[in-house]
Amino acid sequence: MSPEPEILIEEPAWAALSPDILVAACVAATKATTADPSLARVVTALFTTDAAVRALNAEWREKDKPTNVLSFPAEPVPGLPDAVQPLGDLALAYQTCAREAADKGITLKDHTTHLIVHGVLHLLGYDHIGEDEAEAMEALEIKILARLGINNPY
Repeated sequence: MSPEPEILIEEPAWAALSPDILVAACVAATKATTADPSLARVVTALFTTDAAVRALNAEWREKDKPTNVLSFPAEPVPGLPDAVQPLGDLALAYQTCAREAADKGITLKDHTTHLIVHGVLHLLGYDHIGEDEAEAMEALEIKILARLGINNPY
């Protein structure tokens, strides 16, 4: 059995999605992005505000603006089995996520799940800086989201 993600809800507006939905999205994302679902490593996800994500983005990426999701890969813990190694931390900004979902005409649940998948892929080392990287990462996201019953977000 895979370890459960740790979910921290700072922004009350995230109550639009129950903690069970947020946990399920994290579990589904980590399992779907791992070749061996039994190794869906531990993710901590902070569901917070634009202001909090903006502060994190400014501190860690030197970008003084909010974004939808930030990813912070964890360092391996010596002596822990792979299945319980921390994968990393995610931080999601409610106002940005809700606005993007509304702009796209999709549910907050589906958009949040997409962003969690996107963030987990970053934790696994994927990136979208170059055009080839972006195309590969988007293709993988589309494939993973299809397995989760979510339409192509692009």
